This record gives sequence, C-alpha cells and structure tokens, in this order.
Amino acid sequence: LAVHIQTSRALMVISLLLGFFGIIVSVVGMKCTKVGEEDPITKSRIAVAGGILFVLSGLCTLAAVSLYATQVTYEFFRESTVPINARYEFGSALFIGWGAASLTMLGGSLLCCSCPTKERRGQQYYRQSQPSTAREYV
Repeated sequence: LAVHIQTSRALMVISLLLGFFGIIVSVVGMKCTKVGEEDPITKSRIAVAGGILFVLSGLCTLAAVSLYATQVTYEFFRESTVPINARYEFGSALFIGWGAASLTMLGGSLLCCSCPTKERRGQQYYRQSQPSTAREYV
C-alpha cells in the first residue's frame, strides 16, 4: 500500500489504543466509582489524565483523516491520465472521521475541566447553622 495509507492506518490504530486507555482511566477517575482512591482531588487528577488521553486520541484521528484527505485532494487536481469521473473524491467516511475527532477532543477537553483549582484544594465546605442571636429560646 501507499505510504500515506500506511501512515493513516498507524495513526488510527494509535488513536484507538489511546481512546481505549482513555476510557479505562476516565472510568477510574469518575467520582461515582469506588475504584482507586477515595480522595476527590486524586480522582479529578485521574479524570484529567483520561481527558488528555482522549484529546491525544482525537488529534491522532484528525491527523490521519486530514492526511488522507490531503492526498485525495492532491491526486484529484494533479494532471494525470485518469479521467475526472474515475478519480477519488471525499466520501462520507472522511466527514465521519472529522466529526469523531472533533467530538473526542471536545469530550477530552471537558474531562480536563474537572481539574481542581488551587483555592478549593484545602477548603472544606460546612453547612453553617443559624447565628445564635436569631434563635429563639423557649
């Protein structure tokens, strides 16, 4: 096969592996699961790591699909002996690939937003009772 097809294939396999590991890490990092540590800061950091894996997976998918689309465009406009109606054109798989890459990167960036800020790390939120002056003594 041509070099651009082999490169696209390798990028898609890497993308699948990154997405698989991203799913596993993200499930471990969810606050609703009992896997791993119970500390919410550690859980959110694990979720951020899963988000980074998803963003990398989306970038690999985007690179693979765009590389193939660039090659199709180059072949289409190149002067060749192949008639115009027999040349390759963009198919629905390219658009599905671009959409999947966009949604994967969007989901990964939303997971990355779960990173705790420095101000909230040490604070505990307690429900305050009413001030003693507002209470009625009976």
